Amino acid sequence: MTTKTKKNEFRPNDYVVYPAHGVGQIVLIEEQEIAGIKLELFVISFEKDKMTLRVPTHKASEIGMRSLSSPDVVSQAIKTLKGKAKVKRAMWSRRAQEYEQKINSGDLIAIAEVVRDLHRADDQREQSYSERQLYEAALERLTREVAAVSGGDEVAAARQVDEVLGLRAA
Repeated sequence: MTTKTKKNEFRPNDYVVYPAHGVGQIVLIEEQEIAGIKLELFVISFEKDKMTLRVPTHKASEIGMRSLSSPDVVSQAIKTLKGKAKVKRAMWSRRAQEYEQKINSGDLIAIAEVVRDLHRADDQREQSYSERQLYEAALERLTREVAAVSGGDEVAAARQVDEVLGLRAA
């Protein structure tokens, strides 16, 4: 009985957050036979990445797939951006791993922390290539979810995030 309620948590046309890929839209729920076993699958489209993912419905919550964040969580993430960057003195490889884990956790607040910690104002030293890659990945995930929660305009969401980061530098 509990699996029945879990399966119906997401429906076609719902926007969801898949931890490793960010915001996607469920296109349909289909049944497929794989290795003689019938499976019910969410078909999730990631329009920006031109990618389609099939996730077994019974595994969705186990892998961390979730609904979009609430507006409260979004404003908490924006508030996180306003904070002071916390840069640990650990080696870059260690920090990079931690940032990667935060980005792939799918947790909006953790992603906002990565954006905050890796953001560079124009007058600060240049970022390394790997730093820039992580920053851009986190920024993209953050703006996509902010846009999806607020109704879909990614340009406006990016502007909102930029303004907050700009204010912090001042």
